[in-house]
This record gives sequence, structure tokens and C-alpha cells, in this order.
Amino acid sequence: MRNIEGARFLSRMLEDARFEVLPTPSIEDTVLAHVPLGRTLTVTASPAKGVEATVSLAERLARDGYRAVPHLAARMVSGRSELAEITSRLNAVGIDTVFVPGGDQWPPAGDYSCALDLLYDLSTMGNPAMKVGITGYPETHPMISDDLTVQSMWDKRRHASHVVSNLTFDPVLVAHWIQRLRARGIDLPILFGIPGPVERAKLLAMAGKIGVGDSTRFLAKNRRLLTRLAAPGGFTGERFLERCTSTLARPGSRVTGLHVYTFNQVAETEAWRRDYLQRLSAVR
Repeated sequence: MRNIEGARFLSRMLEDARFEVLPTPSIEDTVLAHVPLGRTLTVTASPAKGVEATVSLAERLARDGYRAVPHLAARMVSGRSELAEITSRLNAVGIDTVFVPGGDQWPPAGDYSCALDLLYDLSTMGNPAMKVGITGYPETHPMISDDLTVQSMWDKRRHASHVVSNLTFDPVLVAHWIQRLRARGIDLPILFGIPGPVERAKLLAMAGKIGVGDSTRFLAKNRRLLTRLAAPGGFTGERFLERCTSTLARPGSRVTGLHVYTFNQVAETEAWRRDYLQRLSAVR
């Protein structure tokens, strides 16, 4: 990274990059051993483990001293009464941010068939301090057209405070996607998603830990990542991030942070973040 302004931008993004983790039995201890208190950790949701595993881990991480962000997958929540119970628990431990995807569960567990249904109820529960993230898809969703994903963000924008971008590997697609959002009038800030320094074998091992049905979906969603990791020279989120910097750093892009998909390789991801910050400081 030879561009000084680019290095400064990346340093700001990396300073408080948030890590996404899966609710496995050992992940809390791993986080405590490697991630400084006060950092932001988001906790995924899967039908195999249920919403309780997500909420419980988020509560524990918040009590430990982290900024925890649970994923409230709409199709995993039975309805307004369960949602009210969940938000009450989150408020009790000081959690003020959630991420609301539609989720993989099908058929839905209850009243919510999509994220917008849950977002509407969440916004009418009288907790204006709750910040809400929604999903963005720079790459084409395997089951939803690009036009529909952009329209969905437009529909959800009044109930949300930011967009979290899903994994992608093409800087041209990133630029095009951000341009489409802003042209459509979606002006929410973006947390840009990148993969941590995960190895193919570890990614496959993680797929095996999250339930048979979930593993199939996990591998289908991350097929391109697996392909890139298997290619000569592999794939690094760092190289991809640097190729995207000119787009992300534009004021009109409104990219305000990084969301790192760790696949529970937390120690490796934190070590990479610190090392990268040191290398960037030499440029600045």
C-alpha cells in the first residue's frame, strides 16, 4: 500500500474492525484469549443451533466487556412476543445493535417470512436507541435477483441504521453495487465485508461443526471462497481490500467500517489485523 491517503483510510477501518463469529462451544474462550475488550463481535444465527445459542453468546460477550451484535434471523424468530423477550434480554446487558437477515430457516419458525416483517415489529417496540444492520449483496444472491436485493434495502432503509455487505471478491462489482445503492437513494452507511485469513481446511472443518443442513448451506454460500482458496496463490482479503480502497474511500460511498468474516479463526484474524496495521503505519 504505497498511497498515503489509502493507508490512512485502511488504518481507520482496521482500528475498530468488527469480527463475525459462529456460536460454537469454545468461541467465547478463544475471543477472550485473543481479542481486546471493547471490540465489536457479531454472532451469527443458524437453524441447527437456534436463536437461543446466538442470544446467549451475545449476552456473555457483552458481560465480558465486548460490544456484541447478535444476528436476529427473521425466519428463526416465532413472532412479536419472542422478539420482545429477546430485545428485553439484550437491553438488560447493554446491547444496542442487532443485525437482521432473513435467515436460512425454511419453513419459517413463525410469523416472519422475511427480514422486513421482523424489522417492522422491532421498530414499533419503542426502543429508538437500538441500531439495526441489514444485509447487502454486492454479488448476485443465489436465489434473489440483483434488482430485488436493492429494492429490499430500499424497503428496509427506514428501519435500519447501516448495511453490512456480504462476501464478494470482485472490486468492479463492489463499485457497481455501491453506485446502484446511492443512485437508488439508499444512503445508509456501509460496513464492508471481507474474509479473514482463513485456510481451506479450516473453512471445511468449520462447516462440519455447524450442523448437517447448515453445513450444506454454508458450503454453497462460500463456494467461491473455497474456489479462490484452492487456486494457485490462494486468496487474501487484504489484497482484495487494497484493490477496493479507491472505491471505499470516496466520500459518497459512505463506507464507515469493516466487517470481517472470521469463520471462527479469531486468533489468526486478530494477528493479521495487528500486523497489517503496523505495516500501514510505516507507509503513513
